[in-house]
Amino acid sequence: MKNLKVALLQLMPEDTLEGNLQKGLEYCMKSKEMGADIALFPEMWSVGYNIPEDIAELKASAISADSAFVNSFGQHAKDINMAVGITFLEKYEPLPKNTICLFDRFGNKVLTYSKVHTCDFGDECRLTPGDDFCVADLDTEQGNVKIGSMICYDREFPESSRILMLKGAEIILVPNACPMEINRISQLRARAYENMVGIATVNYPKGKPDCNGHSTAFDGIAYRPSEFVSRDTLIIEAGEREGIYIADFPVNEIREYRSREVHGNAYRHPQKYKLLISENIKEPFIRKDYRK
Repeated sequence: MKNLKVALLQLMPEDTLEGNLQKGLEYCMKSKEMGADIALFPEMWSVGYNIPEDIAELKASAISADSAFVNSFGQHAKDINMAVGITFLEKYEPLPKNTICLFDRFGNKVLTYSKVHTCDFGDECRLTPGDDFCVADLDTEQGNVKIGSMICYDREFPESSRILMLKGAEIILVPNACPMEINRISQLRARAYENMVGIATVNYPKGKPDCNGHSTAFDGIAYRPSEFVSRDTLIIEAGEREGIYIADFPVNEIREYRSREVHGNAYRHPQKYKLLISENIKEPFIRKDYRK
């Protein structure tokens, strides 16, 4: 398989759903012209990551997974022969979800994922968490690749990327909407390293409140047989400005690396990790706003 190119759409949102639709379609076309196989949007692109306090207003801004907005990106993916990961505030009862749909280059919806680890300490307490992680077999012009997704705060829980790896993910797409500083970026580096997966994260640029760009991609390849020292797994780190940033993943090299190195699922002992599935929470970690 040739290298897989993911376009990180580090874009400022518009003020309306229609504005985000038109800008999104325009930048997907630009991504295709730059040679991308996948275009990935930042978190909840349909509303520019805006979560109203008023529940009626929040529900009114949510759209269904089969809405004209979402399906327009599916049709566009087919028209330009490129996969698109579109993010949106999904209509759901009792409260909306934070969702990504991945369309393949034929316009088929191959993956739908809703954020499991909602930020319940903030505005996302007004959203419904997702209940599972999923992986899809994506047909690209370069060949087939296993794609998973997690969203923003999911990255802070190693279980998120671990489950995706166990389900076969080779590349993980991560829509984001928060300040990306050294510690959060380091989390993404660690998730790629420990699971031997590629991770592509796209954030909103500086100018969007509480965001600062710095979209990143890591290939997870820490060692090469021809080199005697470890290498930097960073493929690209954007600056703060709006733009399209292309992450070029060496999928064949990632696969070869996974077949010989010691991370991922090679030497795990899951029978010894039973405490990980306990729902018992003790001090100092008890929080009044925690939701199951």
